[in-house]
Amino acid sequence: MEYSIALLRGDGIGPEIVDSAVLVLEKIAAKYGHKFTFTPYLIGGCAIDETGVPLPEETVKGCLESDSVLLGAVGGPKWDGLPGSSRPEKALLGIREALGLYTNLRPARLYPALKSASPLKDDIIGRGFDIMIVRELTGGIYFGERGFREGRYGREAFDTEAYSLTEIERIGRAAFETAMKRRKRLYSVDKANVLETSRLWRSTMHGLAEEYPEVTLTDMFVDNAAMQLIRDPSQFDVIVTSNMFGDILSDEASQVTGSIGMLPSASLGSTKRGMYEPIHGSAPDIAGTGKADPIAAILSAAMMLRYSFSLETEAQAIEAAVDRVLEAGFRTADLMGADDGVPLTCTEMTNKIIEVIL
Repeated sequence: MEYSIALLRGDGIGPEIVDSAVLVLEKIAAKYGHKFTFTPYLIGGCAIDETGVPLPEETVKGCLESDSVLLGAVGGPKWDGLPGSSRPEKALLGIREALGLYTNLRPARLYPALKSASPLKDDIIGRGFDIMIVRELTGGIYFGERGFREGRYGREAFDTEAYSLTEIERIGRAAFETAMKRRKRLYSVDKANVLETSRLWRSTMHGLAEEYPEVTLTDMFVDNAAMQLIRDPSQFDVIVTSNMFGDILSDEASQVTGSIGMLPSASLGSTKRGMYEPIHGSAPDIAGTGKADPIAAILSAAMMLRYSFSLETEAQAIEAAVDRVLEAGFRTADLMGADDGVPLTCTEMTNKIIEVIL
């Protein structure tokens, strides 16, 4: 099988971790008889430096013509002084919208070998957890009207949250379908006691629940969900929520696992083409030092194989290799405990994973 993959390396540690994922994919291609063609495109700060815009048209065109997209990270202090419409992060919203990627899947599970890295108490993490957060990706406050105006106390800024019935239905359906493939428990997170958008969200989820009688639907306010993720993450199976709430809760879930450097994500739409990226940022302070953890990018590549290419065996081979390396005690700097010795570099961790792909 032949597949074309657009590479958006981006800024900071983005190029390092994307290159790690590419090496792993090349090992998979050689082992299973596939051919992956990789084409790089500019995005984020590096695109601003070279073209003056964070998301060049060539990048959008190249991604639309590819079978899937692998993204590193964008942004950094170098571009912090730019206006909001020109910042590197604007490219993320733009490429998601251009590719029609409205569903974001963010798994968060506790690796047994990394229990000591979790900030939670032993009696909590001893239960283990395996959560899938389904985040709406192209609506809500990140895409609503925004600007400045004269308000009650003078000059003020505003950002608007808006959701249509269609947007909620399609993310809700994706969440119910995901729950059907797992433990059939779905938590819908909103703020329906305050927000009109959340009230529409809740009523829509209840309507969809009638189509999925095997799935147990539970409503939960977002502030309670944030607390429950700390109190007992094992209670959750699938969480579905809005763009901003999902952004925040998935980062919280990453810290419960022990490191944000471990969590991958998949952004999907109505076609097989998706965009895959670690949920962490560009970490410009460690760029080029070898301290970057490549695991989230590598696991994102595994999600690409599963969701865009339907290569389940190959995806499992990568995930099992990550498990084996962690069980063997190998760690990058972000996963190090006091007695773990010398951390592996990004390249060394990548090579260890490649070595044990079966």
